[in-house]
Amino acid sequence: MAVGNLFILSAPSGAGKTSLVKSVLASVPRVAVSVSHTTRPKRTGESHGVDYFFVSMAQFQAMLEQQAFLEHAHVFDHFYGTAQQTVIDQLNGGYDVILEIDWQGAEQVKTLFPGSLSVFILPPSVEVLRQRLQDRGQDDAATIDRRMRAAVAEISHYPQYDYLLVNDDFDQAVAGLASIILANRLAIATQQNRLQPLLSALLA
Repeated sequence: MAVGNLFILSAPSGAGKTSLVKSVLASVPRVAVSVSHTTRPKRTGESHGVDYFFVSMAQFQAMLEQQAFLEHAHVFDHFYGTAQQTVIDQLNGGYDVILEIDWQGAEQVKTLFPGSLSVFILPPSVEVLRQRLQDRGQDDAATIDRRMRAAVAEISHYPQYDYLLVNDDFDQAVAGLASIILANRLAIATQQNRLQPLLSALLA
């Protein structure tokens, strides 16, 4: 059975991580994104089960007690978590799976899946990051300041990642992320599993 690769994608809020992932999903076959559970309110334009699974604190706590999460984190007064069984089913189905999580979640996933690959997305500058947060029109000035401070803390963890990508030119950033995924499909560990019948025949 072909087993997919697990990719961890982290970035400060406003770096464009979600837009990058959507473009990669549209252009690279057999890639899936794990939809996280969150206790935060649904924003305008978001859909339950598509952007997030929006759950109550009681529901989230129950999943924690059942050890249902691959990773979970407390970010900006709300909780986020990745359902473990969903990820395992996607990987076993031969899909490469992207987890959009912060550095805290990345550490948890790396412990459970040491073979996972991690990518950190950087904004091109502090000024561009602030402008992107303002352009979203979702937060007041105090919240944006708070997000900017959190961005510095998040970015400080970049050395823990396998790949570093700057989201300046969007098309180039999409191509870069896609190339990381496609190149790792050709790694020995992955190809040895997928091409076992061919390898056995060639070496017979």
